[in-house]
Amino acid sequence: MTTRLPTNYKMTDSVIILDSSPLIALAIIDRLEILPVLYARVIAPPFVWQEVTVYGHGLPGAESIRNLPWLEIEQPDASLLQTLLILAGRGETEALALAQGIPESCILLDDARARRIAEHLGIRRIGTLGVLRKAKRKGLISELRPLVMRLQENGIYMRQELVETILRDVGEMD
Repeated sequence: MTTRLPTNYKMTDSVIILDSSPLIALAIIDRLEILPVLYARVIAPPFVWQEVTVYGHGLPGAESIRNLPWLEIEQPDASLLQTLLILAGRGETEALALAQGIPESCILLDDARARRIAEHLGIRRIGTLGVLRKAKRKGLISELRPLVMRLQENGIYMRQELVETILRDVGEMD
């Protein structure tokens, strides 16, 4: 699937750092292509890449993610990893460390603990639903509700109050 930019579209963010769960979620609903449209650079740390494409071989999204020509794999600063490893899993830790080392980046995280750590570190963050809301507002997707339903049907957990808030925000719920 190819996403085309609306004629009035203006890219607002330059770099997004990916964690595994949102990457898999976007692959499940066949919306990976919105990332390079919304962001100038899309980066994953090595462990996230391994987690999805090697350890997740045969699982949803693994093959499509392996073949993304625009996804950059970048190693985070090792000195930032050690402290963070006691607080989060390896994938989140590498993503957080990478975001710390890239000024003005935003991290795509769904894990609540990792999001709190990012907030504590002053790292801008967004979740899968936030990216989809952004894509809807930019005219890259026409309806959000069916995508949310597909995510839920595929076992992706989302707090119902958050889903309702976002659907209300984009005009798909009263």
